Amino acid sequence: MEFSHLSKKGEARMVDITGKKLLHRESRASGTILLAKETIEMIRKNLLKKGDVLSVARIAAIGGAKKTSDIIPLCHQIPINKIDIDFELKEDRINITSTAVCDYKTGIEMEALTGVSIAALTIYDMCKAIDKKMVISDIKLEKKTKNEI
Repeated sequence: MEFSHLSKKGEARMVDITGKKLLHRESRASGTILLAKETIEMIRKNLLKKGDVLSVARIAAIGGAKKTSDIIPLCHQIPINKIDIDFELKEDRINITSTAVCDYKTGIEMEALTGVSIAALTIYDMCKAIDKKMVISDIKLEKKTKNEI
């Protein structure tokens, strides 16, 4: 198997997408943050001193996804059409889903994964004063598609 990000000498490089076609691309990623039941209840009731946890996490995730090429060195800057961040509160966890859409020459999966990661990190940051046992887990790409425009 060859890695597209390595030269013949094994040096890291950005992939040349010059000759690739514009395609409609969508990616969905997910992840989980485990929290104490009491923390989940405080988030539900918007009782944390730092504010509305899920609204802040959503805005941070969108902003983070838009900056993916700034923090992942070999990612291309992608004109993002849409990013959705959704949360599902369970008894002891928050499931996070990010869906990213673009019309471009290369995929948008890193932006979807970054969105989930930033959302989870923001929740962690906003809750760390009251919950010392949070765990971020299972961040993964769920789906990626590309179709002719």
